[in-house]
Amino acid sequence: MKILVSNAGSTSLKFKLFEMDGERALCDARVERVGSRDSAIFTYKNLETGAQWRREGLSIPEYTDGVRLFLEAVTNAASGVISDIREVDAVGFKTVIAQKFLGDHELTDEVMAALEHGARIAPAHNIPYIETINVFKRLLPSARMVGAFETDFHRTVPFERQIYSVPYEWYERYGIRRYGYHGASHGYVAERLAALSGGRARRAISCHLGGSGSLCALLNGRSVDSTCGFSLQSGLPHSSRAGDIDPYIFPFLLGEGLSAEEITRGITKNGGLLGVSGVSGDMRDLEAAIAAGNERAKLAVEMYLHAIVSGAGALYAVLGGLDALVFTGGIGENSAMVRARVCEALRHLGIRFDEGKNGPAEGERTISAGDSPVQVWVIPANEELNVARRAMALLSRG
Repeated sequence: MKILVSNAGSTSLKFKLFEMDGERALCDARVERVGSRDSAIFTYKNLETGAQWRREGLSIPEYTDGVRLFLEAVTNAASGVISDIREVDAVGFKTVIAQKFLGDHELTDEVMAALEHGARIAPAHNIPYIETINVFKRLLPSARMVGAFETDFHRTVPFERQIYSVPYEWYERYGIRRYGYHGASHGYVAERLAALSGGRARRAISCHLGGSGSLCALLNGRSVDSTCGFSLQSGLPHSSRAGDIDPYIFPFLLGEGLSAEEITRGITKNGGLLGVSGVSGDMRDLEAAIAAGNERAKLAVEMYLHAIVSGAGALYAVLGGLDALVFTGGIGENSAMVRARVCEALRHLGIRFDEGKNGPAEGERTISAGDSPVQVWVIPANEELNVARRAMALLSRG
């Protein structure tokens, strides 16, 4: 069975095609700057032959255009890995939230309606996915569409850790509770950590750090707590989203004359690392700015590190100890500085960090000392494989 996984962002599209017999990834592609008429970028790699290319300055005004571009490339005689798009049996999506659909579901009209409703919770995520799913439904009518919801992995969190201290009727009527996110990433980490540690890492903290991030407490491979809550605006500071803030900031600023739209934009698009630094929400830019003496960039990073450390400390308390700490995601995998600072701050938890292992490298690896009571791992994210496996399991069940 061939399963295509599509990851839709606000201005990007990612594609990875799998042959599930052997779980072979056949090709990998990305469209950047969706919505542009003259500066979009398309990259494509045939993972069978290693052939790859990049096209810049493209016009990709709609998601439909980006999907069509990929479908042309994947069936191209020179660079493609299939001869006919009808070879794709299913398309899997890392869907974010549809409140009453927490697991893996075929994307029926009922599920799509729930995704539409969920766009009020995660507009930056659900809206691009809804549009992309509808494009694939039109262009690949014979393929089955599967949503692997990000909230699924956190269904094992005890109920007292899901509920908020608000009127209980809000939970009953509106579904107000902590859902947890980045489930595809934390789920993949749980699987790989079990294999890499031989099942010895019973208590672990998975740090998915990227443009969006969260920490997850893993007990025997299952989520038992997370730093994310009702929406993706919660938890750690993100690239441009505020993360956890005092909820009374909103009505206070309304009273100061800001509009609801201005406040919402401030905490969802102009907050986080970008909002504090005034420079960028990208850790690479911030590290460069710090090296150049930018104090606000330094302040933003220090704020970010404190949130990770305090979040990890809280999850340590929930777990009652720690066997492994895992870094994943764009920042977790690539920022040696972030890993070093977090490990240094958490040394009292039993982490003995090996600076010599922390340099630039690729692939799965440990960065803790050989005698460290707590293992520290870098496990590259592979959310696409997680989604493909979940789609395969759902379809195999009929």
